[in-house]
Amino acid sequence: MIAAFALVALAPLFAIVAVLIRLDGPGPVFFSQKRYGFNQEPFRIFKFRTMTTMEDDSKLIAATRFDPRVTRIGAFLRRTSIDELPQLLNVLTGDMSLVGPRPHALAHDQRYERRIAQYARRHNVKPGITGWAQVCGLRGEIATDEKMRLRVEHDLWYVDNWSLWLDLKIMAMTVFSPKAHSGAY
Repeated sequence: MIAAFALVALAPLFAIVAVLIRLDGPGPVFFSQKRYGFNQEPFRIFKFRTMTTMEDDSKLIAATRFDPRVTRIGAFLRRTSIDELPQLLNVLTGDMSLVGPRPHALAHDQRYERRIAQYARRHNVKPGITGWAQVCGLRGEIATDEKMRLRVEHDLWYVDNWSLWLDLKIMAMTVFSPKAHSGAY
């Protein structure tokens, strides 16, 4: 219900962003990529397109700070997390929740499952648009396995300590805490 209300309320913003993306260059307005959800069931995640490429295979290269593939409007959308808003559609279809561990591309999931113990436990709950790791400042580029390990530790803490109050706290922190937006690029 919250996702449906948010989609209706944000419809004018979606229209403006769609026009800006189209004016910024060729390509679709939305980006879609396979991710693992609850119980490692694949689903297609939706985002506003922020890059010139649309990779979705094992050769996928993660975005980095100052990545030349990021478009001009894409940089703004990423910094403000507006690019994530189409995931409200994923919430409506039941593939995602508002709060939970952020889903990664399939190629990255497969890589980190081999490198980080307990990584797959993140899939014991639905992935979320926002999560505990993000509001604790652990978002953006993953340059080392240690950075991913820290993110996974926070995700697993969320899985083990879930409550409605924790979800409400994470949603409030997503909106009001500067830490939630650190690392966004």
